[in-house]
Amino acid sequence: MADFQIPVLSTLVGYLAEIMRFCLQFCYGITQDLGYPSYGIAIIALTVIIKVILLPLAIKQIKSMKGMQEVQPQLAAIQKKYKNDKMRQSQEIQRLYAEKGVSPLSGCLPLLIQMPFLIAIFYALQGFPYDPNHVSFLWLESLAVPDPTYVLPVISAVSTWIISKQTSGANVAGQQKMMMMVMPLMIGYISVKFPSGLVIYWIVSNLFQGIQQTIMFWGNNKNVKNVATPQNGNKVVRKVIRKKVLKKSDSVKSDKVGSSEEAENK
Repeated sequence: MADFQIPVLSTLVGYLAEIMRFCLQFCYGITQDLGYPSYGIAIIALTVIIKVILLPLAIKQIKSMKGMQEVQPQLAAIQKKYKNDKMRQSQEIQRLYAEKGVSPLSGCLPLLIQMPFLIAIFYALQGFPYDPNHVSFLWLESLAVPDPTYVLPVISAVSTWIISKQTSGANVAGQQKMMMMVMPLMIGYISVKFPSGLVIYWIVSNLFQGIQQTIMFWGNNKNVKNVATPQNGNKVVRKVIRKKVLKKSDSVKSDKVGSSEEAENK
């Protein structure tokens, strides 16, 4: 803990790490009482407990992300309209944020509050004193060392990529798209060096977050598809034109039929 330069943060993370070590040992004790002693199951249980505790903050963060995604088409239109007038562009963007009640910074506070927990679980699992008799899990001989088969690093990279894609949505800029590719690769590389127990925590955390976001964004994807964004705008325009042409042709046909009927009556 001495590596931290901020004493308050160092103390907070230190206390949280000790609490998490205690909780992990407690979860392990429960698996012992059930007759299936496993640190792997204990880590999964601890991860779920942490995610449930942080759920209100995560929900607030997801709502903020959802709101920002919904204003993306209008934001893109403002940026295009006032691309040569940065001051007016900034004013219009702030007006849009105020009207919709969203802010790009509103999702940062919940994330910052969660950071001490993430750092604490890292320290709690990094040097955890596992019982040598029950340190194995699934194909892993020891949760205290990196996975020699590289299966966990691959899963951690893939799960991180899925979460990044789910969070960003379909309409992402070039720089953001690059980050979506770099971040999973970086996580996968780091996972090769980290103890397997810590990587399991990361994977389960991603799985929990993915389920959480899927539930909250349920039904919202259909609305996103119908927005005239640069990616799907041409399709929307073509559909509108096609409908108008069909309506016009139908009206012309009906006029012709009406005229022929009048001629026959005469």
